[in-house]
Amino acid sequence: MHLNFYHSKLITIIIIALLSMAALIFIFLNPPANEKNNNCHQINLPYQNPTLSIDQRVTDLMNRMTVAEKIGQMVLIEKNSLHDINDITQYNLGALLSGGGAGPTQDTPLAWLKMISEFQSAAKNTCLGIPLLYGIDAIHGHGNVLGATIFPHSIGLGATRDADLVKRVAKATAEEMAATGIYWNFAPNLDVAKDIRWGKTYETFGSDTANVAKLGLAYLEGMQNSSDGYFKVLANPKHFIGGGNMEYGTSRNPQFKVEEGNITINEKTLRQVHLVPFQKAIASGARVIMVGTASWQGKINSDNYHILTEILKNELGFSGFIVSDWYGVYQIETSKYNSLVRAINAGIDMVMTPFEYQEFIANLQEALANGDIAEERLNGAVKRILTVKFETGLFDRPEATPEGLSIIGNATHRELAREAVRKSQVLLKNKNSVLPLSKSANTIIIAGSSADNLGRQAGGWTTEWQGIDGNYGISGTTIFEAIKDTVSNDTDVEYNQQGDFSDGSKLADVGIVVVGEKPYAEGWGDIANPSLSPEDLSAIEKVKAKSKKIVIILVSGRPLNIKEYSKNWDAIIAAWLPGSEGQGVADVLFGDFSFTGTLPIVWERY
Repeated sequence: MHLNFYHSKLITIIIIALLSMAALIFIFLNPPANEKNNNCHQINLPYQNPTLSIDQRVTDLMNRMTVAEKIGQMVLIEKNSLHDINDITQYNLGALLSGGGAGPTQDTPLAWLKMISEFQSAAKNTCLGIPLLYGIDAIHGHGNVLGATIFPHSIGLGATRDADLVKRVAKATAEEMAATGIYWNFAPNLDVAKDIRWGKTYETFGSDTANVAKLGLAYLEGMQNSSDGYFKVLANPKHFIGGGNMEYGTSRNPQFKVEEGNITINEKTLRQVHLVPFQKAIASGARVIMVGTASWQGKINSDNYHILTEILKNELGFSGFIVSDWYGVYQIETSKYNSLVRAINAGIDMVMTPFEYQEFIANLQEALANGDIAEERLNGAVKRILTVKFETGLFDRPEATPEGLSIIGNATHRELAREAVRKSQVLLKNKNSVLPLSKSANTIIIAGSSADNLGRQAGGWTTEWQGIDGNYGISGTTIFEAIKDTVSNDTDVEYNQQGDFSDGSKLADVGIVVVGEKPYAEGWGDIANPSLSPEDLSAIEKVKAKSKKIVIILVSGRPLNIKEYSKNWDAIIAAWLPGSEGQGVADVLFGDFSFTGTLPIVWERY
């Protein structure tokens, strides 16, 4: 009898397991998007009426939605992960994104517009026609699009400490994004950077909490403010919370050193240093917050109910939606199902999977059926997402047209970028008032890896995720070209990247060496000692030997260790990552404008 009891129990377990497997197979073969909805393709419904309040429209829409349609709103997919564009309709997908470099086959503004329009058409073919929210990392201009204006990265804007300038930069970026039909920007970055070894340092406004909060707020306002009654482009403050304080060497990823690392500071410091910029942003209209991939005191942020629900939603009264970062949810456990359950119950409303949406849908449906995620939690998340979609005008705004693409990279935006460049330049050293230089100098020699390289000026998140090293894929002016265009016609300007100039009896009046970092982005930019390469140091020595005075221009996303060498240089400029308009560097180098930038982050070694 005892043996038969266990045999029966074993058989029962096997039957349950087989039934569960059969259920999952059924879900994959018969996706929940096929769930019948009797509200298909109706017109003149309350949620389609722009004269009603957003709350009324959201309530009406949700009352018409099936569970499958609600689930689709909670998943954010990288567009290259779509197996078929018709899957947007089939699975009721609510949000897509372009990762760094993920665009149309032909990288032109028109191709971007057509691609986005095709995605939106697929969304309109769903029963309820809920538009897609399409996101992109336009963190220093619409940098994935060929011909767009590339502004200085945030670390450079942080050096300006000019809120009005940052607001105008954000507004121009929003205009170029909206022209391609994209209305969600994964910016601004409100991390407060405390360790320059972190590869995301340049994405931040620096290490001063007050400056980060002030400029982050300005960016938010410039991005979202519109006269049309909805956001020009939805801003997305990130990365909640404390990523700038991750400890070196604690990364969960063996390829990184800081990114995905652990934060050990106490809650008081977390609040005083890192929470303030988010408090200011939420109070001023932030409607999406992205959670970072860091851990605080050993607990991954996307799994932390205390910071996501108790602090962010309840204490700060944040009523928008919380989105996870790239694959961040699935780092909680090895089980994707368990990770998803924990993240959504912690407070995540939209999951950047960013890959297998079928698996996400199956897991979320199973979690609802099992009671691991309550229907109330599902409805709460979807209500937040739909509310923001209505606020962004996705149901009502006119479609972007090819005629509007002329704003991308226009003269007004490039002049604004030039202004931002010159205001971001920080004069670190000026021995014997070497600067400003004379435009009528007889001879100027120029060298260095970053002198004639738009990719290095622009840094990461430009054309590609990790950026490019060269002069392709970006339209703009290099620092070398800017210097040539600034000096008199009688000035002899010579350039050699390595500093190999012919021997002559006379020294050049001035040698300019533009050096710095190769482009990088998160993770891959985590290095123990940010400094100059042997090639750049060699070029500096060669130019110094052939010049009466030497000026070093540093193109970098963070402070570099130059203390050992800087005593031998006459002038040093921190140009940060200026972007496409190198003329802004020449503007201050030759005295058309004064240096006004100040260090946005501690620079200990120069």
